[in-house]
Amino acid sequence: DPADIPMLTQAEIAQCATDLPDICLHPDQLAYVIYTSGSTGTPKGVAVPHGPLAMHIATTAAAYEMGPDCRELHMLSLAFDGAHERWMVPCWLGGAVVMRPDTLWSGDETLAALADHRISKAGFPTALFHQVAEAAQGNTPPPVQMYSFCGEAMPLASFDLAAKSLQPDLMINGYGPTECVISRMIWKARPRSDAARVDAPNAPIGRPVGTRRAYVLDARLRPVLPGQPGELYLAGGLARGYLGRPGQTAQVFLPDQFGPPGSRMYRTGDRVRQRLDGVIDYLGRADRQSKLRGYRIEPGEIEARLSAMEDVGQAHVARTGTDADPILAAWVTPASGATPQEGTLQQRLRSDLPGYMVPTQIEIIPHFPQTPNGKTDTNALTLTSRNETPDTSAPLTKIETQIATIWENITKQKPNKSTNFFKHNNNSIM
Repeated sequence: DPADIPMLTQAEIAQCATDLPDICLHPDQLAYVIYTSGSTGTPKGVAVPHGPLAMHIATTAAAYEMGPDCRELHMLSLAFDGAHERWMVPCWLGGAVVMRPDTLWSGDETLAALADHRISKAGFPTALFHQVAEAAQGNTPPPVQMYSFCGEAMPLASFDLAAKSLQPDLMINGYGPTECVISRMIWKARPRSDAARVDAPNAPIGRPVGTRRAYVLDARLRPVLPGQPGELYLAGGLARGYLGRPGQTAQVFLPDQFGPPGSRMYRTGDRVRQRLDGVIDYLGRADRQSKLRGYRIEPGEIEARLSAMEDVGQAHVARTGTDADPILAAWVTPASGATPQEGTLQQRLRSDLPGYMVPTQIEIIPHFPQTPNGKTDTNALTLTSRNETPDTSAPLTKIETQIATIWENITKQKPNKSTNFFKHNNNSIM
């Protein structure tokens, strides 16, 4: 009942404002501390001062093309720093924020809320945005002018799906570690124009906004050429560091040799590639690279190939198993109305990738588990145990017998006719 909703008039606000104490805040004073575990799993308090936060709010309002008439649906967990951006910016502009209830909404419920509340702007974690886009297929899209997504890489297939099913005027990919004060880089795309086309596996993370800088450097902190992969370092408008952890702060907040004297830059741990026009593409986490059977593997490349398949919604690839018997595994969700098959997916990958990059096991799951922040909870992914009937057929020909003898002498494993050399933790170096 609207009569039960508390109301605050402009006159009452003006009266309250006259009673406020006159407090002068220095830009370096602490605004808040927010805890993040990053990729380590160990919570660290990130101390954010007022100056960088105020600059970020003003910069974001302009970059997102928002004004006092904006109505934003708030869908992000308040444990995530991006969630505070998404209520601060509309309130700073004098707009409206529609808060989601504590219950989790389905894609259909989210679409209904977007229409019922006349939402003009909504921001989602990448995984949830994909679910909303799937629910919108075949339906009249809500009249939302702009969507933003953040938290994880957005595969090209998910971007195309959202652009076609939701049909907004503007889509924005926000990127920024907590240590750099929320989304310090953005990529803006207008799906109805040719400029929105993505020619990379994932949506780009774009360019720095506001008084910020981005560097793509090699292992010796030297700039790499456009088109070459490197690690992303960010400068300008950074957090103070980790609360009470000077050692960890010094490890990632480094002197900025390219900026003004005394300035710092933050080492993100993300592998990127900068285009000739300055736009930066996200390639994956540097710490996600792994070795298997002597080969270096980039899981993000395999995920991009899987996500691009018509019958696949989302994909995650990881090295799993034990140190003695590691395997490459993948988890995929089906696209709307599709029923992907493990063998078919593996066959397609073999046509594009070398054998060592084809996952030994691909799990088809209905949806990815999510953390409270709305990100994919990769730690909750498991593999189905498979008890295959062993092949006990012995080598028959002279050559088969000779190969089996050499194999057993080197690996201490007794093979049969169908044993796969590489699936038993062997490699070409042996």
